Amino acid sequence: MNDTEKPADTPSEEEDFGDPRTYDPDFKGPVSNRSCTDVLCCMIFLLCIVGYIVLGLVAWVHGDPRRAAYPTDSQGHFCGQKGTPNENKTILFYFNLLRCTSPSVLLNLQCPTTQICVSKCPEKFLTYVEMQLLYTKDKSHWEDYRQFCKTTAKPVKSLTQLLLDDDCPTAIFPSKPFLQRCFPDFSTKNGTLTIGSQIVFQDGNGGTRSVIELRDAANGINKLLDAKSLGLKVFEDYATTWYWILIGLMIAMVLSWIFLILLRFIAGCLFWVFMIGVIGIIGYGIWHCYQQYTNLQEHPRSVLTVYDIGIQTNISMYFELQQTWFTLMIILCIIEVIVILMLIFLRNRIRVAIILLKEGSKAIGYVPSTLVYPALTFILLSICICYWVVTAVFLATSGVPVYKVIAPEGHCIHENQTCDPEIFNTTEIAKACPGALCNFAFYGGKSLYHQYIPTFHVYNLFVFLWLINFVIALGQCALAGAFATYYWAMKKPDDIPRYPLFTAFGRAIRYHTGSLAFGSLIIALIQMFKIVLEYLDHRLKRTENTLSKFLQCCLRCCFWCLENAIKFLNRNAYIMIAIYGRNFCRSAKDAFNLLMRNVLKVAVTDEVTYFVLFLGKILVAGSIGVLAFLFFTQRLPVIAQGPASLNYYWVPLLTVILGSYLIAHGFFSVYAMCVETIFICFCEDLERNDGSTEKPYFITPNLHGILIKKQLVPQKQKE
Repeated sequence: MNDTEKPADTPSEEEDFGDPRTYDPDFKGPVSNRSCTDVLCCMIFLLCIVGYIVLGLVAWVHGDPRRAAYPTDSQGHFCGQKGTPNENKTILFYFNLLRCTSPSVLLNLQCPTTQICVSKCPEKFLTYVEMQLLYTKDKSHWEDYRQFCKTTAKPVKSLTQLLLDDDCPTAIFPSKPFLQRCFPDFSTKNGTLTIGSQIVFQDGNGGTRSVIELRDAANGINKLLDAKSLGLKVFEDYATTWYWILIGLMIAMVLSWIFLILLRFIAGCLFWVFMIGVIGIIGYGIWHCYQQYTNLQEHPRSVLTVYDIGIQTNISMYFELQQTWFTLMIILCIIEVIVILMLIFLRNRIRVAIILLKEGSKAIGYVPSTLVYPALTFILLSICICYWVVTAVFLATSGVPVYKVIAPEGHCIHENQTCDPEIFNTTEIAKACPGALCNFAFYGGKSLYHQYIPTFHVYNLFVFLWLINFVIALGQCALAGAFATYYWAMKKPDDIPRYPLFTAFGRAIRYHTGSLAFGSLIIALIQMFKIVLEYLDHRLKRTENTLSKFLQCCLRCCFWCLENAIKFLNRNAYIMIAIYGRNFCRSAKDAFNLLMRNVLKVAVTDEVTYFVLFLGKILVAGSIGVLAFLFFTQRLPVIAQGPASLNYYWVPLLTVILGSYLIAHGFFSVYAMCVETIFICFCEDLERNDGSTEKPYFITPNLHGILIKKQLVPQKQKE
C-alpha cells in the first residue's frame, strides 16, 4: 500500500459527519430525563391555533352557508329558500346564455346577463316575437312565457323596448336543471351535437346561432361553478351508497389487519402475493379498457371528441368515447411495465427489505397498541379537515350582497363599478351606458373584516397544512419512541416497559410539541409554495409560452424533490427526538450525520422497504376497488344487488378506492416507521457496541449478518 492510500476502514470521511457514538453502559434506550425543546416555536404554534379558532368563530358569525347551497339571482335573492317569494322557484334561469362567452365572465366571475329564479326550465324553442304573434290568437302562450320573465313584464312591448327594459329573454330554448341552473339540453343525433333536434336556432334578435355557440356559453358558465361542480348529484349518490361505502372501508381495514398479521409469519410469501396481486389488478384494468375500446370501435355510439362534447351534465358521455378508454389503457400499460422492471432490478434489495419487515413484525407483536394508533391519527386528521372545510365555507359566504355594473356588449367605462339596483336606472351610469345592468356579483363588504377575507383564506389554508403535518409528525415521533423502546431492550419482551406507546406519546406532547411544530412548519411552507405555484399556473395559463411552461415544470420538480427530501430528514429527526429528547435542529443534524456515516446501509434498505409496502397498499386499494366496481355497476348480482339509481357510479367507487388506500397507508405506515426506527437504532448499535460479551449488540444476529453482508458487497466491488 502506498503512503497516499488509506485503508478501507479509515475514519477520515466520517469526521466530516460528526464523531461516531461511543459505548455508554447506562444507555438503555429513550432517555427519560428531558426538558422542553423549541419553546419559541411551540408558543408561535399555540398562538396560531388560538388565532385559527378565533377566525372560525368570526367566520361563523358573519358567514351564511345558504349562499353556497342556493343559487342567487341578479337582485341577490336566494332561489328556493323557504319563507321567501322564491320558495317554489328553485332554479336559476339566464336571460341570454350566449353572453356568457364574454371575457367579463372570468374578470367579474359573473355572466353579464339578467338572472331570475324559476320553477322549471324551458322545454321548447320560442322567441319573444313569436310569442307576441301567438298571443294575438291565444293568450295562454304569454302565461307559459312570462314564467321566464320578471314580475313586471308585459306582453305588448316592442323588441327595442324589451331590450332596453330587460324584462324578458328574447328567446328560450330546451333546457334542463343542473346544479339548480337551467343548462341547454344537449344530445347527439347521428354523431352530431344538437339541442331539441336542431343544429341552429333563432336568438330572438333577428340572428341565427349554432349549437356550438351555445355549448361554448354553457362552458363559460361552468367555469363559475367549479367549486360546486356535480355537488348535488354527488351528494345524492353519497346519500344512496354511504352504508356500502362504509362496508367497503371496513373490508379494507380487515384486509390491512390480515396482511399485517401475515407479514410476521410469511413475509416472503406475502410479498409474492403483493406482487402477483398488483400485476393482476393492473392487468385486469388493461383488459377492461381494451374491451371497452374495441367495443366502441366496432359499435361506435358517437363520432364526437372530448373537445366537441365540452362540459356536460352527464359525465357518463365521456366514457362513450374511444379516446377515454384508449388513454386509460396506455396509462395502465406504462404503470404495469414500471412495476415489473422495478421488481426485476430490485430483487436482491427486496430480500433485505423482507427480512427487515420480519423484524418489524416482531416489534409490532411485542407492542400491539401501535396497530391501533392509525385510528387516532385518522380521527385527528378528520377533525382538522372538517374544521378547515367549514371555516372556508363560512369565509366564502361572509358579507352582504355586492352589485356590479355589467355591460353586455363590454363597452362601458363604468363596467365593474359598484352600484345600487334600487336606484340604478336613475343614475348617470344608466344614461351613459344604455343596456348596462346592475347585477349581483358576490358577497362582500367594506368593513375591515371583509377587506381581509382573501388573507383569511390564505391563513386558513396555511394553518390547516401546518396542523395536518403536525398530526403526522406527532404520530411518527410516538411510534418511533415505542419501537426504540423495543429495540434497546436486551431481553425481549421482559425488558420492555409497560405501555411504551402511551409513554412515548406523552413525552412527545409534553416536551417536544415545539420541535414537532418546527419540523411540520417547514413542510407546510414548502406545500404552501407549491399551491401558490399551481395557482399562478392556473391564472397565467392563457398567456404562458414555452419558456414559462419549462420553468414551471422545473419548479414543480424542484419543490417535489425538496418536499420529499425534507420529509425523509424529518422522519429521522423525529426518531432522534424520541430517543434523545434534543431540539429539532440538533436531532436533524445527528440523524443526517448518522445516515451519512452509514450511507451504504441506507442505500440497500430504505426506499426498497417503502416500495414493498407500497405494493401492499396498492393491492388492498385495488382489490377493494375491483369489488366495488363490479358491485356498483351491477355485475355481482349473485353476492348482493347494488344500488340501481346512481347518477355516477364512479362517485362511490373512487371514494372506496381512495378511502381503502388511506386506510392501508395508515396501517402500513406503522410498519414503515417501525423499520426506519429499527434501522436508525441498528446504526447507533453498531457504533456503540462491538458484539463482545461486555458490549453485546441489541439487534438479532440474523438481521445483523444480513445488513453487514449487504454493506460489504459494495465495498469489495469498489476495491
